[in-house]
Amino acid sequence: MKSNDRHPWSVGDVAARFDLPTNVLRHWETVGLLRPARDSAGRRRYGEDEVVRIAVIQRSKAAGMSLDQIAVLLDDESAGRHQVLQEHLDDLDRRMEEMRRSREMTEHAMRCRSHDIATCPRFREGVADIMTRFERR
Repeated sequence: MKSNDRHPWSVGDVAARFDLPTNVLRHWETVGLLRPARDSAGRRRYGEDEVVRIAVIQRSKAAGMSLDQIAVLLDDESAGRHQVLQEHLDDLDRRMEEMRRSREMTEHAMRCRSHDIATCPRFREGVADIMTRFERR
């Protein structure tokens, strides 16, 4: 079986299918997230395993993970994977709570009759946790 049979896609093919610039794939290779095969001319060739890794990288980035965190996630020998994943779950929980609050305030703003939303008691209550930074000491 020829290398191109197992690694049918070029860097350009993969970049186009994932809607990524080719330099992003090269960067991910430089930082160790990808290890594409090379053909006899030295060109990168991607197979199914690499394509799955790219999909995992994209999904992880969309979820807010850094490339360093993704590297730990993809490293099957990393002892820190559980910790990175727990920290990411904690971060997702914080962000989801913030989004819930934001949605609640947006829904209220759509119904609120206050001329200046900053004077609305419900809005003021919604930002009270942030305003504690301005309490007199």
